[in-house]
Amino acid sequence: MDTPLPTEMFARLDETPDLRFYALPRLVTHIDDATIAALSEFYRERLPAGGEVLDLMSSWVSHLPADVSYARVSGLGMNAQELQSNPRLDDWCVHDLNREPRLPYPDASFDAVINAVSIQYLVRPVEVFRSIRDVLRPGGLSIVAMSHRCFPTKAIRAFHLLGRDQRLEWVGHYHQLAGGFDPPERLDRSPPNADPLWVVIARRAV
Repeated sequence: MDTPLPTEMFARLDETPDLRFYALPRLVTHIDDATIAALSEFYRERLPAGGEVLDLMSSWVSHLPADVSYARVSGLGMNAQELQSNPRLDDWCVHDLNREPRLPYPDASFDAVINAVSIQYLVRPVEVFRSIRDVLRPGGLSIVAMSHRCFPTKAIRAFHLLGRDQRLEWVGHYHQLAGGFDPPERLDRSPPNADPLWVVIARRAV
């Protein structure tokens, strides 16, 4: 897909500055324990052990497998207290991607960029994914995990309207429109009788 996504699908109920909304820490998760375990297992399968990982739109927990070591885990999020509380982060920064979609890291800095149940808050996602492409090393992975919970006033209209398959296609389009990624995989890794887990994974083209 090389056509722009409909602008009206990025409208939100609350268009006030995001830094104001996230000023107070929210030490919550958007998925239940079984789905957290499924996401951690997916990371175990796909992320390179000993690699450098950027946790994008991070918070107080990264869902990385506890028994796997990485050379570096960087976190970029919206609340300093949440990021300080995350034991997996080696370094972190507060950065509003809806205001400045360019990531504050040098090109080719990471082996993987992960985004866990936060993609629904981006209003300039294609610009963000161009920057994700740039900070990834050739062959590096972009992994976007989604579910069905959110802060509803800050989620874009698309995520209120689209079902599972459409959401997977939608986020796949982010990678395609950004350019420089191999064709994305779209996966349903939902555990039984738990919150859904939908994943889009794309590799930076070599």
